[in-house]
Amino acid sequence: MSILADLISTLDRDAVVRQVHTCVFWTAVISRHCGLASTFHEPHPYHREVRDVGHLQGKSAVKLAEYAYSDNPLEASIGMATINSLLEIGTYQCAEVNAFDILAREGEGRDIAIVGYFPWIPRLREVARHLWVIEQQPGEGALPPDRAQHILPRADVVGITGASFINHTVEDLLNLSRDSFVVMLGPTAPLSPVLFDWGVDVIAGTQVVDSVQAINSISEGAVFHQIRGKKLVTMTRNSFEVNHECPD
Repeated sequence: MSILADLISTLDRDAVVRQVHTCVFWTAVISRHCGLASTFHEPHPYHREVRDVGHLQGKSAVKLAEYAYSDNPLEASIGMATINSLLEIGTYQCAEVNAFDILAREGEGRDIAIVGYFPWIPRLREVARHLWVIEQQPGEGALPPDRAQHILPRADVVGITGASFINHTVEDLLNLSRDSFVVMLGPTAPLSPVLFDWGVDVIAGTQVVDSVQAINSISEGAVFHQIRGKKLVTMTRNSFEVNHECPD
């Protein structure tokens, strides 16, 4: 079973899709809750159609979650946002901790690899022995994706963007990182204990607590730190294993 199939199989409570917003940087779907994901596009000028446009609202959210399997990146973005809209996040399982703080603590004086670019990377360089950044469109100081197979097995700590679910690289990246401390991070990262079965140690994701503010922000072109109505939520393997029998 793939990690996506494993994740979707846990969505045992369906809901009606009430809203779908595919904005320039972020996609949001509102069903049981409001879920976010990065918005991925194919290179201009070629853009494939999204299936059933105009009829996504009213669909079964579990069915729309299956868009996450699509090789059309915009459909996969919608699918991941839908998955996140269905997940129940138990407050007893989670803490409000920034991904940077976890990576800095675990990676101090050690070798760190980050898949994806995040604004705190220059600060992380100050605490790491070595820091490698792997990016789809590498800029200064970043490496292309084909270097992952050489870099990730060497790292003590690995941070992987949740957007790797959208471009379907997540399983390969996790396999390369199986001997490392792994943090899955970013708004696309599903806050689901399923990820722990696939080698993730910490999930540093995002919970929308005010969908109106969040939708207004992303509709106006907000980058991540500008999104209102959200909070950073972190789930750790240890906290889930200790507390998973506790009531919410």
